[in-house]
Amino acid sequence: MIQALLPIIVLLVLGYACRQTRFLPDAGWRALERISYYIFFPALIVKVLQGADLSSVPIGFILALLAAQLILGGIGLLALAFERSSRDAVGPIVQSNVRWNTFVALAMSETLFGAPGLALVAIAAAVLIPLANLISVTALLHFSNGDEGQAPRGSILVSLVKNPLLMACVIGIALSLTQLPLPAVALDTLDLLSRPAIALGLVTAGAAVTFKSISSRLGRTLSWSLVRLILLPVVGFGLGTVLGLEAFYLTIIVICCATPTAVNGYILAKELGGDAALAANLISIQTVLSAVTLPLMIWLAEIWL
Repeated sequence: MIQALLPIIVLLVLGYACRQTRFLPDAGWRALERISYYIFFPALIVKVLQGADLSSVPIGFILALLAAQLILGGIGLLALAFERSSRDAVGPIVQSNVRWNTFVALAMSETLFGAPGLALVAIAAAVLIPLANLISVTALLHFSNGDEGQAPRGSILVSLVKNPLLMACVIGIALSLTQLPLPAVALDTLDLLSRPAIALGLVTAGAAVTFKSISSRLGRTLSWSLVRLILLPVVGFGLGTVLGLEAFYLTIIVICCATPTAVNGYILAKELGGDAALAANLISIQTVLSAVTLPLMIWLAEIWL
């Protein structure tokens, strides 16, 4: 497990080091993030899903993931009731609780389980990404600070439809269910486009880590990060156990739930009027902490199993 995690950490550190040494200008990093988010990663999802046997995945696997996501999203709302947080801080906390870094999950599952693990995480992505975006966009808009430039309330559906990851999930699932044969040139093109996805995704995730202005809200950031990194996999694993899932499916649930929150959450929070600085802090702290909590959660799951 440590051997599987080390290359992930190396790529994250590489991205952070390149950003800090100005290896690329900020515009260069934005371009890499954009091409990864809109082209490489969707190509990987379509490639894996179109060849996956969706009928073999137990319904309990899907239900456990969805229920865990909904529960953690609800827990994020407690920030308003018990912490008396400003409204614009609630959206990023809810978003942090329900979004997950699919790049890390794909890399970890492929290293531990090979193609079957990669395919199952892609299926998990098809399940979790739509709901995560629905919850995140709704929470950010509802608890926004009302600044000028805030996205209109009716933009929730538009934001979901325009999400490239959601579109890739829909296309991949449709191809899998219809068994529509793709021409060799299309498969080869998908293969070429998908190859940089994981590596580039991890490097740009590391580059997104920042510790600016974190001292003033370290307590809140740390506590909510631990809630996200520990409670979500515990809830997912517990639900999967109750539903009678086998060890392989339970471990994949833990891997997906124990990853840090998605790095593009900062952009979403900034665009929809949330506390973007808090979103950036949650991403950074969780990315660092997950180097310890991710293998710990997997190890504890294996002991239980």
